[in-house]
Amino acid sequence: MIGRPPSVSHATTVTPGRHTGRARVCGVTAFRMFPAAPRRIRSGRRTPGGAALIGAGLCLGLGLGLSLGLVGCSAPVPEATASADPTPQPGIMPLRGTPVDPSRAEHPSLAVKIDNHPAARPQLGLERADLVFEELVEGGITRYVALWHSDVPDAVGPVRSIRPMDPEILSSFGGIVAYSGGQPQFVAAMRASPLLNVVFDDDAGGLFVRSDDRDSPHDVVLAADETVTLHSDLAPPPGQFDYADSAAEATASLAGDRTTTIVTRFSESGGRAWAWDPAATGYLRSQDGAADLDSTGAQLNATNVVVLRVEVDRGSDVPRTILTGSGTAWVSTGGSTMPATWFKDAAAAPIRLADAVGATIELAPGNTWIELVPTDDGSVELVP
Repeated sequence: MIGRPPSVSHATTVTPGRHTGRARVCGVTAFRMFPAAPRRIRSGRRTPGGAALIGAGLCLGLGLGLSLGLVGCSAPVPEATASADPTPQPGIMPLRGTPVDPSRAEHPSLAVKIDNHPAARPQLGLERADLVFEELVEGGITRYVALWHSDVPDAVGPVRSIRPMDPEILSSFGGIVAYSGGQPQFVAAMRASPLLNVVFDDDAGGLFVRSDDRDSPHDVVLAADETVTLHSDLAPPPGQFDYADSAAEATASLAGDRTTTIVTRFSESGGRAWAWDPAATGYLRSQDGAADLDSTGAQLNATNVVVLRVEVDRGSDVPRTILTGSGTAWVSTGGSTMPATWFKDAAAAPIRLADAVGATIELAPGNTWIELVPTDDGSVELVP
């Protein structure tokens, strides 16, 4: 399955229902087929109080065979509350929510900066990551910050350079971070974080190699399992999100609206879509109009897709995602999506996802992709 949206659909946004918090449709518009010119209205501008509002009227052309309209309403934002550490959940893997495997639990997590240039695809080991953050970098493209703990591959890559928001993304995890290098001020900030830094530019132990079947700079590969084994004395990561006992009991499965596809853009160029596939019991990823494949030839699959609307500091040539604060979010699990609010009080604090009344949202056990979509130049579309 290519994971593209259906050829005919309506696009909606959702707001919570009365009392139960269940989502319901608040706007529907008619579709129109290509070659109608795509139209988009950017959404998600943050208010002075820190709440991000989902704007109305976006139309996207992803090369996926249709143009979709969106009429929206603002997502509810509960009163700001501290993003306290998640309650420890004994007996589960901390970054995946699946039953604990003692043979894989007592070691640190490994975070790696992964390339997402077309020449870097398919990436190595990305399908086995517990968590993947997708972030905007220069030129309107994205890169990944992927974390492995429950299932560490022999090799991962291509590995690329650090960016200014990465310490803020990773400080709550501890463990190891690996990257190829970066501007001195970005490297200094990463070294000042709680993570052990493993850097290609300084590698004297042979943990990094250049792959013969990829062109530079998309060819740096890390021996991931060996890296974790060398530093197995470091502590396992703390839990970051709360998890339900099953996908059926996850908050979005119970309180969300049915959503076949989540479409996001980080900039004017490119786009990605997550299409719910019941047979795969997950969301299949497409990018730039084609199935996004892993190194085995299978389509990338996520149990949970979390979209965070984030502000981006564009005061220099390298955009910096701001992840400390709060904003609007969308949480998708089991083919349903619900509006949420994200909170992160400090770089060392985990992200907390809350519903309309401030209760913590529980994800389904499994892997999670977190899309850090800019409020100024990005967009989000939910296809029912």
